[in-house]
Amino acid sequence: MKIICIGRNYAEHVAELDHTRDLPGKPQFFMKPDTALLRNNDPFYVPAFSRDLHYETELVVRINRVGKAIEERFAPRYYDEVGLGIDFTARDLQRECIAGGLPWEIGKAFDHSAALSPQFFPLAELGGDVQRLHFEMSLNDEVRQRGDTSQMIFGVNRVIAYVSQFVTLKIGDLIYTGTPVGVGPVRPGDRIRASLEGRLLLDFDIK
Repeated sequence: MKIICIGRNYAEHVAELDHTRDLPGKPQFFMKPDTALLRNNDPFYVPAFSRDLHYETELVVRINRVGKAIEERFAPRYYDEVGLGIDFTARDLQRECIAGGLPWEIGKAFDHSAALSPQFFPLAELGGDVQRLHFEMSLNDEVRQRGDTSQMIFGVNRVIAYVSQFVTLKIGDLIYTGTPVGVGPVRPGDRIRASLEGRLLLDFDIK
């Protein structure tokens, strides 16, 4: 099982990270190991190696069949349910790596850095269109992120087609599809809650 994460997939989020950066011309992706998963709404423990740990709320697509070099028009055959996830990022470590021109998995792929909702919903129950979904995340009962998948720079089908040129997709692989504007830090004592189309999927504590 692979965790494939799409970076910079909402224009306003690109601007909040670096307003001088142009929008990407093609999907950008990186991976997390399976040890990054945080399941069952278990608490997230802030790691000692970061002083600037951020949340990034994302729609997660679960792959349901094996595929390689998938044409975009056939991409919908490779998923039928979606959930939510939090891509936790050690922003200080990430910035340090980027400044040095180095890979930045150290700030993204650490243990439990990929919170995953216990439930996934059939896309058919949510209206059938993966590019017409709304999700939101609150920190300590204050809404911090609101996402609408219609605002993705690269839609889910384009992402699947692109990634599968390089990496074979297998049953159970997870694609974290990018985060909207509003990312920010978490600290011990915080509580994260996130919903998809009004359904509460994530609800866990930061410790």
